[in-house]
Amino acid sequence: MNIIRLTFLLLAISAFSEAQIPQAIRLFSGHKVMRGASFSLVVKEVESGEVICSYDPDRRLTPASVLKLVTTAAALEILGEEYRYVTAIEYDGELKNGLLSGNIYIKGSGDPTLGSSHFSSEGNIYPHNRNAFFPKWMEGIRQKAITSVAGEVIADESCFDSEGVAMKWQREDIGSYYGAGSYGLNVFDNIYKLYLNSSGPGNRPEIVRIEPSVQLKFHNYLSSADTPSDSSYIVGMPFDADRYLYGTLPVNRKMYMLRGDIPDPPLFLAQYLHAGMTAAGIQIKGPASCMRMLLEENRLPLAPRTLIASTYSPALAEIVRITNERSHNLYADALLKTIGAASSNGAQPAALSTAGKGIQALREHWAKRGISMASEAMYDGCGIAAANKLSASFLCNLLVYMASRSPQSAAFVGSLPQAGIEGSVRNFLRGTKLQGHAFLKSGGMTGVRSYAGYIDKEGKRYALVIIANNYNGSSSEITREIEKLLLGIF
Repeated sequence: MNIIRLTFLLLAISAFSEAQIPQAIRLFSGHKVMRGASFSLVVKEVESGEVICSYDPDRRLTPASVLKLVTTAAALEILGEEYRYVTAIEYDGELKNGLLSGNIYIKGSGDPTLGSSHFSSEGNIYPHNRNAFFPKWMEGIRQKAITSVAGEVIADESCFDSEGVAMKWQREDIGSYYGAGSYGLNVFDNIYKLYLNSSGPGNRPEIVRIEPSVQLKFHNYLSSADTPSDSSYIVGMPFDADRYLYGTLPVNRKMYMLRGDIPDPPLFLAQYLHAGMTAAGIQIKGPASCMRMLLEENRLPLAPRTLIASTYSPALAEIVRITNERSHNLYADALLKTIGAASSNGAQPAALSTAGKGIQALREHWAKRGISMASEAMYDGCGIAAANKLSASFLCNLLVYMASRSPQSAAFVGSLPQAGIEGSVRNFLRGTKLQGHAFLKSGGMTGVRSYAGYIDKEGKRYALVIIANNYNGSSSEITREIEKLLLGIF
């Protein structure tokens, strides 16, 4: 073959390949917002599994919050959609004439919904308010006629290990409300609200109060600026009372609210119950404590316990719905650790963390269903870790399976919010022909924008995944271009 014929052949192949790429994808990849960026796209028809279009489908990219789909789908299949967490109040020692010679315990199972703001409306297991679990605990203690406790109030969070946040999370995430750690005991979404008053430009905002009353020490390096919104960070490590405030708040705001994570939710919950019992006139000799602290002191209690009261979470299907609709990081990580705690300890290395066991269980679960995670990197259940890497082809295969073969198909698909209407995608595709016909999980972090889920059109359902990394411009710009891309394809 001479050089001229070879050249014509290569040009023909190039032209043919270009023709196979839909115009919408060519426009998207050539836009200035994608200069120097990477993206992966797969669209499949669910019933047949036919690939409608794809672009670089096997490239491993940082997925952000669409990783939650991997976690929630596995949770539904492994735990079941009717699974409920239980939190128990227990005691050990002898109870005689109102005098308890032992300790009071809060036995956790990892429930992320205890006192959660997302389950405080009518129809929930706690129908009145987010604090409704507490009167049930106190009523159980009252019915036991306990008037004095010789021991301590102890949070038993030992169903999970003490690795509350993933090792791959970045400093700016640790201490923030969205980076709250997940533990064997969680409460109030593991979040506190910090209220501040700001004055003129350049002044330091004044801390007014914190709700709930978490024992923290704030190092305030905030300043007031003439901006419409805050650009602030609350930074701090798990189990550490020191919190560092950086950035700016808008000027002349009264009671401006920031949110941060409760650094030790099990200990805080023990303190919360201790205070409530004391206020009810019950004398408690010892302090509030937790199993992590007792383990450090080498004095883990081993005596048998007696049940006082139990409270239960909503069904797992409802937890998954909130996880995907609201993109709740705490819920997702708790689900991953619950899977890890439920997995066979004998089949996994003892050195693995609870989250590590969950990730291993996920890999094994999806492999048994013909969906390999061999090339995927997963370091948490929620997608905060920038080191997470997924391919669009893997995630799209999982979506096709969940919509067409999974016994939990209805619960999973129903957990995804309608684009343009609700949840984290309430503004995405709003006012377009796809509004109300797209059921999508969104993901976003610095340099990452992703969407995954389903689109219904003309009686057919399509699974789609798009992940863009290292884009140029603002998040609103990349979001607009992804909207144009999807409208072009569909």
